[in-house]
Amino acid sequence: MSTLLYITAHPGNPEASYSLAAGEQFVQAYRESHPQDEVIHVDLYRRNIPYIDADVLEAWGKLQTGGTFNQLTVEQQQKVTQLNELLEEFMTADKYVFVTPMWNFSYPPVMKAYIDSFCVRAKTFKYTENGPVGLLKNKKAFHIQASGGVYSAGPVADRENGSRHLKTVLNFVGITDVDHLYIEGISSAGERAPQIKAEAIGQARTAAQNF
Repeated sequence: MSTLLYITAHPGNPEASYSLAAGEQFVQAYRESHPQDEVIHVDLYRRNIPYIDADVLEAWGKLQTGGTFNQLTVEQQQKVTQLNELLEEFMTADKYVFVTPMWNFSYPPVMKAYIDSFCVRAKTFKYTENGPVGLLKNKKAFHIQASGGVYSAGPVADRENGSRHLKTVLNFVGITDVDHLYIEGISSAGERAPQIKAEAIGQARTAAQNF
């Protein structure tokens, strides 16, 4: 049995969101073809995702220099506890499906905050004499991203920083089996928009069967 984290970084719903519609169908098809696996939905807009702020940095500093958890403020304890829970949940999973919209050539800020929760030295990567080494081996990820324009190829491909950044981060922590589904050109599609959505859902369902 494997555990799949279904990670959504979108405040909308599948009726209005192309990425969530495809993601929802991915999960449905995955459950049908992998009935023995556990699927956990991590809705970043409903979970408490702490930012790495002054409280967190101060708390980490205290703990790394011999301080105890009880010496932290209540707010620091809450933030550190939540970050640790997010990290442990991510580390123990086997597969990951990320669903994001492209906002201003990247993804919503809560997605970056979530990334910061699992990029932790000595937990998901380590530094060696030959450079950093990822510690999360034999795992795989799939990223579904919707955008108003077309950015996966062509002269503006260098503006796409969401999927590229996520792949870089996942590779850094050892997850090298990363695939993606781009749902693009929605804003300029006009009457073709429903067709784009239907095609994306079909591609998502097909990808889920072999994931």
